[in-house]
Amino acid sequence: QLQASGGGLVQAGGSLRLSCAASGRTFSSYAMGWFRQAPGKEREFVAAISWSGGSTYYADSVKGRFTISRDNAKNTVYLQMNSLKPEDTAVYYCAAGIGIRLGAPPLMYDYWGRGTLVTVSS
Repeated sequence: QLQASGGGLVQAGGSLRLSCAASGRTFSSYAMGWFRQAPGKEREFVAAISWSGGSTYYADSVKGRFTISRDNAKNTVYLQMNSLKPEDTAVYYCAAGIGIRLGAPPLMYDYWGRGTLVTVSS
């Protein structure tokens, strides 16, 4: 089970740090990803990290502003979001997949957590 947290309301230009805590199993051998879904839009890829943390991959829209990281000892993945924009407003989800490429679409992931809402005001 995965549980995302850390969402909230922030002004444009601000920062938030999302966390995704895993329980019930160890996800240290899984690639982890963050996705987001804005109202009326499809779920889209944000960032992913390999099981070891040695490789990361970002959507062009967040590259240079967001950083994904993981702490396998804590079974937790993070998404540091800086320079937030109103268009970043969405429900953010974390997901886990084994043996997948980092840019894989949502259907390739095996486990999903409940999302956390991020609202960026202008």
